[in-house]
Amino acid sequence: MADTIVIGAGLAGLTSAIRLAQAGQSVTLLTKGLGGLPLSQGTVDVLGYAPDRVDRPFEAVARLVEADPAHPYAVIGAGRARQAVDWLRALVPDLLAGDPAINVTLPTAVGARRPTALYQPSMAAGHLPPGQRVAVVGPVQLKDFSPELCAANLARNDVVGDPVVARPYRIDLPARPGEADGSAVAYARSLDTPSFRQRFALAVRDVLGDEAVVGLPAMLGLADKEAWLDLRKQIGRPVFEISLIPPSVPGLRLNEALTAAARAAGVRIVLGSVVVGFVASGGRLQAVVLHQAGHDQAWPAAQFVYAPGGWESGAIQLDSHGRITERLFGLPLRGVTGEDANADLLTGDFWRDQALFKVGVGVDAEMRVVDAAGQPVFANLRAAGSILAGALRWSEKSGEGIALGSAWAAAEAIAKTGTTGKD
Repeated sequence: MADTIVIGAGLAGLTSAIRLAQAGQSVTLLTKGLGGLPLSQGTVDVLGYAPDRVDRPFEAVARLVEADPAHPYAVIGAGRARQAVDWLRALVPDLLAGDPAINVTLPTAVGARRPTALYQPSMAAGHLPPGQRVAVVGPVQLKDFSPELCAANLARNDVVGDPVVARPYRIDLPARPGEADGSAVAYARSLDTPSFRQRFALAVRDVLGDEAVVGLPAMLGLADKEAWLDLRKQIGRPVFEISLIPPSVPGLRLNEALTAAARAAGVRIVLGSVVVGFVASGGRLQAVVLHQAGHDQAWPAAQFVYAPGGWESGAIQLDSHGRITERLFGLPLRGVTGEDANADLLTGDFWRDQALFKVGVGVDAEMRVVDAAGQPVFANLRAAGSILAGALRWSEKSGEGIALGSAWAAAEAIAKTGTTGKD
């Protein structure tokens, strides 16, 4: 029997599992598949917009919770979010760079500038100063990236001072011989090999003009974390990675690093099975029921952390009658305003924030899931990550900060109970 079972292998699930294992707990992580990190940018967003662009995210978090007490940061707090982000950076120091107290802006695949707090070292040169001359280069075979679109939008972005001078270039180099359509992952695996890196660097050098820095699609090595450094040396100019659509190579790097850290800390990871039910008595969860190998099996534990994601993973569902439910435990949801959820929570204006996506569970300061009266649904069930109510993570650019802060708070609260699991 584990001291704690964690459900979900995204950033929140992996973070809480590692922290608990570091505290001496026996931890089992149950997940039906890879978490959301391979779909992410591989960066850490604390708070990018509130609603205007944010320069100092933790200061903005402190102001946000005063204005919006229903936001997840109101229970997490700026202090715990900062502790969690600092801990993550120390855990994977070779994979995350930057000062988490200060946002930088990095280019996206369409040439927008996205604020973020921590980023991978291979992205650092993408924080472009005014007037920078930048080459945007991509392979002809990579259909998911248009150097022309990215460069054109970078050049017209509003900046303080002179605009960036961005020029697009294309190279003709398939990731694998004879391949007409390549993916970022295929290129990343090829760029793990020195011989392909040499050919790639030569092809890039041959098309460049007088640009000072080179932007490349985010695919500069997967297993070899220093592939981008070798490319920079061979190209002879600073290079930076530009985020692409999923699957994200930087997200895969971060996922692999945290999964390895979890295993190294002693976390037992059970992959490929679905949690389909639970056993409870006396106001506490006794076990969750896992469907595996064609049958159901109860997995008991003293404590539970629920980090399954939200709408994107199916943990929260909307049926054809407009009913919104939490899939596994039937937990009470906040933000549901009426019988007809579609009418109340969705608008026909694509550009407006949709209140539907703020729906989630409420938690107390120890991340225990609570009902409308603020009482724990189960004394030993805590939630973390996208399942929490009250935030529009993609428009705020707050997803990783909320995931880390809530997972940190849940793990710290459980660690105080010791291995007895008594709150």
